[in-house]
Amino acid sequence: MNVPSDLRYNSSHEWVRLEGDIATVGISDHAQEELTDVVFVELPLVGRTVDAGDPTAVVESVKAASDIYAPIGGEVVEVNLDVETDPALVNTDPYGRGWIFKLRVKNAADVEDLLDAAAYSAQIG
Repeated sequence: MNVPSDLRYNSSHEWVRLEGDIATVGISDHAQEELTDVVFVELPLVGRTVDAGDPTAVVESVKAASDIYAPIGGEVVEVNLDVETDPALVNTDPYGRGWIFKLRVKNAADVEDLLDAAAYSAQIG
């Protein structure tokens, strides 16, 4: 299982890469593996303000539709249109080209409340 050590993780399987006040959000390798083939991604609206835990996007696979939750609060500043046209990117490159949205974070310290790679790896066992 691929769990990059430079990311933080939500217990609901979203990951965060913080660069300055911008947080890139996607779903973990474990989550995409559980979902199997992703066939559709519903992206949030740019400009939408979300709180940590808010359902923000939806990923549909051949098995199920799953809400993607905001791991931290902020304003959606960018969405990945590539996953709208090629949802399989969520499966093939979950930590790279398969990211889902970016937030301008309200409080960067909130990232510290998320799981580090070791804790997330222990959770998914």
